[in-house]
Formats: sequence, structure tokens, C-alpha cells
Amino acid sequence: MTPELESQPKRGKGRPKSFQRDEALKAAMKLFWDRGYEGTSFDDLITAMNISASSFSNSFKNKEALYREATDAYLAASGEWFLGILTGEPEVATAFKKLFETTAVEFTRADLPAGCMISLAGTHLPPSLSPVRDMMAQHRAVSESAMLERLKRGVADGQIAPGTDIESLAAFFNALARGMAVKARDGADRDHLLKIAGVAMKSFPSARA
Repeated sequence: MTPELESQPKRGKGRPKSFQRDEALKAAMKLFWDRGYEGTSFDDLITAMNISASSFSNSFKNKEALYREATDAYLAASGEWFLGILTGEPEVATAFKKLFETTAVEFTRADLPAGCMISLAGTHLPPSLSPVRDMMAQHRAVSESAMLERLKRGVADGQIAPGTDIESLAAFFNALARGMAVKARDGADRDHLLKIAGVAMKSFPSARA
């Protein structure tokens, strides 16, 4: 995920032809993920992205715009497994079991920062950065909504008993995922997170009231 810059004999005005925007964005995403919005300086960014200040301004405008784009890139990547598991598995309990097992794996990958970029971001920001804080809160709410929709489908399919408080269950599972992110960030290994997931699944409701 490191940017690549190929040497060119001639460079025109503005950004070099060899500028690898996607690779630079990935580098920024990992840096924001690791250090947070305020913990990442402009100098940190252009160093990690291996670009000049002028290329940064031409391609990403400013730090907040880059952060929004980096967050979108993270959501696109994580959404492939998160939403893929929730919507692709026909049995609801199995879907959540696979979801939390995959969460344990993804939050402890050696090639990425520990935890989750969304779970840990924007919770302590000054009023001047309220748009960033609000954006991250909205992203966290989306995952809970996705869980709730899958639980509703489980009720409709007869896999969860009618009358089950699925709103609270979705909130619990979302909070669990956020907690797993914090545990991973604090150094918990994959086996530890998998044990947490196993305990959580013991609370999964049955098809009978």
C-alpha cells in the first residue's frame, strides 16, 4: 500500500503524470486509521503519500476533504465483507457468527492498523471539527442499521421469534463490534477476539419465544 512514483523525462505543469492517486489515497487512509484525524499532520500525509504539497492541493484540496475520501475508501473495502456476510448468508445466526469471526480476523490483520477506522474515529474532536465528528457518528449508525435490517429479515423468515427486541439486539451487536475494535487497538490478539465473539453468540435469540 505504499505509493509508487515512476521517473519521467519531462513533467508538465501541475501534478506529474506518474502520480498514483489511488495508492496515495490508500497510504493516507492507513495513516488516518492509525493516528486519527487530529493526530495526522499535513507533513505526515505528504510524506506517507510520497507527494508534494502542490500535488496534494491539486488532487485532494485539503485535509478534511482527503479524510472524507479516505473514509469512503475504507468503507468500500470493509463493506465488501461486512455487508457481503450479512446479506449473503441465508441463516441469520450463521450470518452473525461469520460476521463476528471475520471481524476478529479483519481487526487483527498484520498488514493494516489494528481495529477499525470507523469505530475509533472522531469521538474526541473540538467544535470546529463537528462536521468530521458527525460524519463518523453517521457511519457508525449505518452498520447498526444494516444489522437491524438483517435481524428483521430473520424475524420475517421465522428464524427469530416474533416480539424479539431486535432494535436492542442490533445496538448490542454494534456496540460489541466497536468494543472489539478497541480491544484490538489495545493489543488483543485474534484468538481473544474470537472468544468474545463466541460469548456474544450465546445471546443470539432462537426461533421460539
